[in-house]
Amino acid sequence: MGGVSFLSTLPSFTNINNRQQHLTLSSSHRSVLIRCCKTDPQVSDNTLSFHRRDVLKLAGTAVGMELIGNGFINHVDDAQAADLNQRRQRSEFQSKIKLTLSKAVKAKPELVPSLLTLALNDAMTYDKATKSGGANGSIRFSSEISRAENAGLSDGLALIEEAKKEIDSFSKGGPISYADLIQLAGQAAVKATFLTSAIRKCGGNEEKGNLLYTAYGSSGQWGLFDRQFGRSDATEADPEGRIPLWGKATVQEMKDKFIAIGLGPRQLAVMSAFLGPDQAATEKLLASDPQVAPWVQKYQRSRETVSQTDYEVDLITALTKLSGLGQQINYEAYTYPVERINLSKLKL
Repeated sequence: MGGVSFLSTLPSFTNINNRQQHLTLSSSHRSVLIRCCKTDPQVSDNTLSFHRRDVLKLAGTAVGMELIGNGFINHVDDAQAADLNQRRQRSEFQSKIKLTLSKAVKAKPELVPSLLTLALNDAMTYDKATKSGGANGSIRFSSEISRAENAGLSDGLALIEEAKKEIDSFSKGGPISYADLIQLAGQAAVKATFLTSAIRKCGGNEEKGNLLYTAYGSSGQWGLFDRQFGRSDATEADPEGRIPLWGKATVQEMKDKFIAIGLGPRQLAVMSAFLGPDQAATEKLLASDPQVAPWVQKYQRSRETVSQTDYEVDLITALTKLSGLGQQINYEAYTYPVERINLSKLKL
């Protein structure tokens, strides 16, 4: 390919102003006149009318052609291919993790409340003033899991530890972080509660309940949560005194904590199942507060509908925000290099 630049073939447009400008391009067939002006219905067949933005698009095309000519576009293709590979790798890995957690939760449904509170308490250590704490897996440390606010959560953490061993065994991109796994376990527990509700509405028929959840459930609402995949683990326990004792706290104390991390009465109401093993008792307490009561009643009504859409969507939204607190997501986490095939060595 010659050394002539595509850009050098473009005429200068620096003198374009509010008056009509003309550019003449010729080819082997005919010459045409380009008008950089408003469309004139009286122009002849040999005149093409362009707005200035059309000419700029023409220039952009020329730039693109020059990049192709100089080989730059090949690097763009490589980058795009790498990005697609990474997304595929992360998606496949996450799907396997979810399957592992789903089986673990189904085998021990009694641990659902523990897994919910683990996800909540790990993230609730976030402090806006210092930008510290959050969903960083620090709750795994013995000095933190043994605190009063985390009483009764050790069995849930043990399930996560067992799941981690299995997940790390098939991971091609390094071990999964506790920070990711704790929040994904919380997601698995939430989905289990949704499915349990669907089965109940079908009179206990598991097959029909699964069909109901598939048809009317909120599976499609998890997109943003799933993209928050690549959290980093803390290297030490988070500071004490950041988590209320949910079973003993007043509603005002709960509200204050939720507000401190950027949530509010609405999210407090929808996350009632995260605050202890007895959701009904928790909601009874929350309903005593005039700010929280309307939301409690709204979600109670929603849970009795076939799809319980309001409740599920708002809960997913709240958990998504909670699970990202204090984190800068590494979107290349769990990816790995793929050996490129040398096509010239293939025998066809």
